[in-house]
Amino acid sequence: MTVTAALARSTVAARSVGTPAALVARISAGERIFLPGSGAEVPELTAALFSGHAPPLDITASFVPGINAVPIEALPEGARYTSCFAQPSPPGAQANGRFRHLPVSYGGFASHLSRQSFDVAIVHVSPPDAAGLCSFGIAVEFMPIVLKNCRRVFAVINPRMPRIPGAETFDIARANLIAETDEPLCEYDVGAPSAQASRIAEHVAAFVEDGTTLQVGLGKTPDALMRIVSDRRRLRLHSGMLSDAARLLAECGSLDAQWPHMSCVHVGTAAHYAWLSGRDDFQIRGCDQTHSPAVLAGLPRLVAVNSALGVDLFGQANLEMLGGRMLSGVGGAADFAQAASLAPDGVSIIALPSTAGRGGASRIIAKLDGICSLPRHAVDVVVTEHGAADLRGATVMERAERIIAIADPAHRTSLQDAWNEIAARF
Repeated sequence: MTVTAALARSTVAARSVGTPAALVARISAGERIFLPGSGAEVPELTAALFSGHAPPLDITASFVPGINAVPIEALPEGARYTSCFAQPSPPGAQANGRFRHLPVSYGGFASHLSRQSFDVAIVHVSPPDAAGLCSFGIAVEFMPIVLKNCRRVFAVINPRMPRIPGAETFDIARANLIAETDEPLCEYDVGAPSAQASRIAEHVAAFVEDGTTLQVGLGKTPDALMRIVSDRRRLRLHSGMLSDAARLLAECGSLDAQWPHMSCVHVGTAAHYAWLSGRDDFQIRGCDQTHSPAVLAGLPRLVAVNSALGVDLFGQANLEMLGGRMLSGVGGAADFAQAASLAPDGVSIIALPSTAGRGGASRIIAKLDGICSLPRHAVDVVVTEHGAADLRGATVMERAERIIAIADPAHRTSLQDAWNEIAARF
């Protein structure tokens, strides 16, 4: 054993407090703490913090809807939770200040965090190597930003966190306290492809050529898209999140071997995490890099593919609110959509089913009555299972006509009537 390795081991032993839940006792009431989300969440720590036994804290986190649950109702009295993602929560949670939703993109959240200070930051990392360096593994996200301005760092070491050469690292000597766990990492399994998702993906695939830089979200349609474009070559991945389908492209020889395929997180199955371990062709970096306007502006042939809850006839997209309730946030979609739309060779695509729910309500609507997550000038193409509405170079009237054409046939007449009424005032 080298001297450095011995020091790393002694650091872990000297600063260990046992399990992640034991860290809560070392945090004082009113302190500001930052929790990593997505695949870096520590569920045992979440359960301990959102309980009647925890002190009231000012928690900021990057928890992602559908991956990380936020039990707002279990927050101790006097505590509050802040995030750039809204989560399904009890009515009034935002109004009474227990849940603070910041309506910003990932890039905006990174900028916000750079101006904040925290009393405690939690890092979820791999065991240290011989030099005392731990890997952030599958999730880097906002940690490099947060760590620049926090008083104490509590490290959770997990042997299930893969060591990925292209991921950011953390020097274990910087940890004030250390907890150890062998808990499975948070997973996301997209499940079997659906016929509808495959039809949508087929229309999107027409915009993906050899040499495209591709950004996708999570879900059945992105997964189906990756499968369809596996016959393309020299594809470059630059995304906020990547999942199991990235492995498919790598194994099919679809990826550009000379390109550093980058994301701020991988969220997938345990098998995907194991596959990533030791690979040097994927980089996991902080959001200040992955979502940087300067970096995005330099990506060649950027095709950004994002989903939405609804799109109106102006081409505006709602990614956050449904039925009057906040369900999510804009995430990185705004950063990538704007960059792709402005690029001379880029395309910003919104892909969504034409209807929702058993009642078949149209997700193409005449005019948004809630939040506009993406303005019309950041949306180039709208895709449903009925086709692709290419809005580039189209007038306001032409955009509406093209979007109506890809709505569910049962809703096209009512949409046209609504549009005629709107357009009569122009």
